[in-house]
Amino acid sequence: MPRLQEEAGTALSEAPSSTGAGGRPGRRPALLWLLGVVAALVVVADQATKWLALQHLSPGEPHDVVGTWIRLNLIRNAGAAFSLGERSTWLLTIIAVAVLVAIVTVARRLGSTAWALALGLILGGAIGNLIDRFFREPGVGRGHVVDFIDYFGLFIGNVADIAIVTAAVLIAVLSLRGVPTSGEPAGRHTEETQDDPT
Repeated sequence: MPRLQEEAGTALSEAPSSTGAGGRPGRRPALLWLLGVVAALVVVADQATKWLALQHLSPGEPHDVVGTWIRLNLIRNAGAAFSLGERSTWLLTIIAVAVLVAIVTVARRLGSTAWALALGLILGGAIGNLIDRFFREPGVGRGHVVDFIDYFGLFIGNVADIAIVTAAVLIAVLSLRGVPTSGEPAGRHTEETQDDPT
């Protein structure tokens, strides 16, 4: 009987864990949902504000919001931020698609709420601008992005850009703190395991 118990105990101890990332059951699906919801909200907000901008703003007619520091100023941007790469629209489209593929790949090992939020923001921002690239004039893959938020007269962006910049800052903070996309650092998990007498 003890022999059977030992064998049974061995089998149980060798069985693969059914817990998700970070040792919590079902955590990864929940994080993927969070990533998807954040991305969807960014896309909706981005496209809705672009539609409003096209309906109520005219190019070359800025409207002050916070003095002359922040203005609503409609332009159609063929390039990236700061209007760079205006003659490389196809290249920018390809890069954006590559970013989407990279995010999907990283999401397969997602185990951190902060990383899910960051990836959701950058995914939503990338999709928001890609919609413009594919469906706006002058043509598929070469469409101009609708920008309308003028910052200090230095550059003009949109909601998708805000999401991407916010994600970049969050990713930088997470990287500096050593937080991997899979969750808490392995060293911390090991310390908690050693402290647990069970």
